[in-house]
Amino acid sequence: MNPVQDMIKTPITIGGKEIPNRLFLAPLAGLGHVAMRQIIDEFGSCGLFFSEMCSAKALPFENRAISPMFRWRDEEAERLVMQIVGATPLEMARAAERIEKEGLFGVDINFGCSVASICKKEGGAAVLKDPDRAEAIVREVRRATTLPLFVKYRTGWKDDAGFAAMMGQRFESAGADALVFHPRISPDRRSRPPKWAHIKAVKESVALPVFGNGNVFNTADLTRMVTTTGCDGVSLGRIAIARPFVFAEMLEEKTFGPELYPQIALRFLDLVEAAFAPSYAVRLYKKFLLYFAANFKFGHPVFKQLAHATTLEALRDNVHQTFSQPLDLAATPNLNLFTK
Repeated sequence: MNPVQDMIKTPITIGGKEIPNRLFLAPLAGLGHVAMRQIIDEFGSCGLFFSEMCSAKALPFENRAISPMFRWRDEEAERLVMQIVGATPLEMARAAERIEKEGLFGVDINFGCSVASICKKEGGAAVLKDPDRAEAIVREVRRATTLPLFVKYRTGWKDDAGFAAMMGQRFESAGADALVFHPRISPDRRSRPPKWAHIKAVKESVALPVFGNGNVFNTADLTRMVTTTGCDGVSLGRIAIARPFVFAEMLEEKTFGPELYPQIALRFLDLVEAAFAPSYAVRLYKKFLLYFAANFKFGHPVFKQLAHATTLEALRDNVHQTFSQPLDLAATPNLNLFTK
């Protein structure tokens, strides 16, 4: 028996709500949309879903029926945490109020996004430059909602585990129910390995559940992260995009052969086509293909062959052509593609 596997399969209660296991989809930007969550859900075993990043300023006025980001399937609502990004306590609180009215599982505050366009607006990881504002945002969101409140954040703008631990304590005192911690400094766009020791530092500084995130690609990685950091669960990001079946693989010990990959590529294409306008669906599908191609030994040419198209129908033809002959799978994902 693997004690880590047993722990990950054990339900956990956060903010008064029980979650069936401790392996979650990470909060992502531009990737965790409704179509991606659906294909992951079709394989099963994901304990909790997080939406892609939603603008807190826009969210109170969003129309679920047409919004590309503030959208969900009715059957996932009670398992969905809505991820919000913003610069001020007031706009973040108003977004949380709307999320609660929709009956979703919880709210996730994004202090992790280091994309320049977000940081220039003083949101995402930029908030960590002002710890008082970061704490004020969490405190105001806590006042605005009774839903479980998650905070996703990075180490900070310097390689300082002490700062990350201190921020965890401040988020806890401000009313967060759980932390999703990504142990990289904010300017690092995944070009260097995450420092899992920083997860341990955060976990040891708070009483809250802490979910580790960063470079967990297989069951061995999962076991090492939990064993070395003491985290309460794990949040999967890029690997869940590349392999939507990874939750079932890790928790149910299911195996999936190479014949599944073209089926995934075609199924996901159907899902984005059904959910989004054609031009936007093409963009989202190509984003997915970058991670999906990392599964193969010659990932770069596979990506180019799959993505060389401007319409959904041409993308579908590319899938059939690319997989007309079996492709060799890589033992581990191609990290050069995973850093994009």
